[in-house]
Amino acid sequence: MKSFYTPDHKLHASAGELMFGDYVPAFEKPERAELIRARIEEVGLGPILPPVSFPRETLLKVHDAGMVTFLETGYAEWLAAGRTGDALAFSWRARGMRDDIVPSFVDGKLSYYSFDSGAPLTATSWTAIKSSADVALTAADAIRRGDHAAFALCRPPGHHALSSQYGGYCYLNNAAIAAQSLLDAGAGHVAILDVDYHHGNGTQEIFWSRPDVMFISIHGDPNFEYPFLSGYPDEIGAGAGEGSTVNLPLPAGTTWEGWGAALELACQRIERYGPDILLVSLGVDTYKQDPISQFKLDHPDYLKMGERIAKLSRPTLFVMEGGYAVAEIGINAVNVLQGFES
Repeated sequence: MKSFYTPDHKLHASAGELMFGDYVPAFEKPERAELIRARIEEVGLGPILPPVSFPRETLLKVHDAGMVTFLETGYAEWLAAGRTGDALAFSWRARGMRDDIVPSFVDGKLSYYSFDSGAPLTATSWTAIKSSADVALTAADAIRRGDHAAFALCRPPGHHALSSQYGGYCYLNNAAIAAQSLLDAGAGHVAILDVDYHHGNGTQEIFWSRPDVMFISIHGDPNFEYPFLSGYPDEIGAGAGEGSTVNLPLPAGTTWEGWGAALELACQRIERYGPDILLVSLGVDTYKQDPISQFKLDHPDYLKMGERIAKLSRPTLFVMEGGYAVAEIGINAVNVLQGFES
C-alpha cells in the first residue's frame, strides 16, 4: 500500500488548548504523524510518497471561499491587530446571532469561522493545512489511477471541519475534499466510514443532502462526548440525501465486542449502498489509553478492523484523523492498514 506524507505538517504546532478549565499542552501535535510514518517504515508497509500541490479551487468544491481565505490570511490579520501568540477566538457564533455578516475585524472573523478553542492559527499553519489536503487529494488520485488502497497521512486532521467553519483540531475536511475529487473524476457513489472516536460532524454537514455520498460514523455518544451537538441516531440526512447518513453512537467503556458489532452494521449498510469507492476516516482515539477518549479497543482490535473493512472489496482510501495516545498511535494506525492488506 502506498502512503502519502509531507513534513510540512510540522509547520502547524499550537502552544496549547483550553480543556476542562485549564490551558494545557496541545493533544494534536506533530509527533503523531511522525510516529505513524516511522511505523510504516518499520513494518515495510510500502512506499511513502510526497503529495502534489492541487489548485486552491479544489478546496472550494466543499468549503466556503471566505473561510479558506481566512485560514490563509487570518494570522497576518492577527499580527496586524498587534497580537502575539496563536490566533484564537474568545467568543463563538451562537443561536440567535446573525450568520449573514462576516465581521471585518480579526476577532469577529475568528468568531464567525471557528467553532471552538481547539484550532488556533499560527504563523505557518496555512502551509500545513493546505499540504494536509494535498496529501488526501494525491492519495485519492492514486485510487483513481487504479490502486486498490492508499493511505493519506494527513495532519492536521479534517473530519470536524464544516463547509464554512473549522474547529476540533480540523481546518479543511480532507476526507470530504478527497471524496469530492473522486466524484468529479467519475465515481458514481462514494461511502465514507468514520471510525474516529469523535463524531465527524463536518463530513456529515458537507454531504447532508447528497445521495452520492453515504456517511457512516461509529463514535462516542454525543450525550457525553464531543462534539455534543451532532452524531445522534436520528440524524439521517435530508432531502435527496435522506437515509445516506448513518450514526452509530456507543457508550463509554465500549470494547471490541460492542465496537465490532457496530462495524458489522456499518459494513452491511455500505454493502447495500454499493459505492464505487470507500473512504475511511481513520481515527485511532478508540484506543483504551487515549487521554481524551473513553473506548477500550486494544492493539489486536485494529487488525480486525482492517480485516473487516477489506471484506467490502472496494478501492479504499484511508485518511488519517484522530488518535492522541501518541506512543501507541503508530502501532494502532498501521495495524488497521496491515489488517486490510492481510
